[in-house]
Amino acid sequence: MVKGYFADDATRAERVQQLFDTIAPRYDLINNLQSLGLHHHWKRRFVALANPDGSDHALDLCCGTGDVSFALAESGTQVTGLDFSPAMLDHAKARDELNRVNFQLGDALATGFPDNHFDIVTIAYGLRNLADFEGGLREMHRVTKPGGRIMVLDFGKPSFTPWRWAYFTYLKWMVPVFGKLFCRDAPAYAYIHESLEHYPAQDGVDKTLRKLGCREVAIHRILGSAMTINYGVK
Repeated sequence: MVKGYFADDATRAERVQQLFDTIAPRYDLINNLQSLGLHHHWKRRFVALANPDGSDHALDLCCGTGDVSFALAESGTQVTGLDFSPAMLDHAKARDELNRVNFQLGDALATGFPDNHFDIVTIAYGLRNLADFEGGLREMHRVTKPGGRIMVLDFGKPSFTPWRWAYFTYLKWMVPVFGKLFCRDAPAYAYIHESLEHYPAQDGVDKTLRKLGCREVAIHRILGSAMTINYGVK
C-alpha cells in the first residue's frame, strides 16, 4: 500500500523515489488521463508566467519526464532539469532528441549549485513530495539570482467547500482507478491525495515565499484553486 510514502521519517525520500521509479513508464499517460489533457495547458501558462528568454538560465526541479524543462527551452533559455528518480530522467532524456536540456540526477533539497546562479527556478508537481517543502523553497531561493523568478505549480486546496469535497473525492477514488487500469497499480496513484493531505498548498507556499523576502509574491488560481501557481521574485 502507498500509505506511508509521505510519513515524516528518515525513509520518506527513499519511498517517494521508489514510487516515481515505479510509475515512470506510464507517468505521462496517467497525467493525460487524470487531467483530461489539461496539464499541458497549465504547464504552458506556468512557463509563460516565468517569461523566459534566450539570455536566461533556468533550473527545473523535480523535472520528471521533462514537460516544463522542454517548454522553458523553447525560448532558447539554457535549462537544467534536476530529478532524483533515475527512471523519470531516463524517459526525459529519451524525449530530448535535440539535446535541449541538461538533465541531472540530484536532490531538490540540496542541489549543489552556487548561490545566486539561475534567472528562473521552477518546480511543477514536486514541492509537495519533498520531505521538507520549506527547505525546498529555501534552496530554490538560494540558487536564484537577485531579480530572478521562483515559481511553483502544484495541486491546490480549493476554499469553496463543495468543490473541495468533489475534487478531493476525485483524487482519492478516481485517480487510483486509472493507475489500476493502465499500470496495474492503484495504490501507487493514491499518492496524489495522500501527499496533498501533508502539504499546506498555495497558502503555505505564499507565506514561505514572503518569509524568504520575495517580492511580487502572487498566487495564480486555476479551476477554483484545484491547481495553483505560486510566483515570487528574489
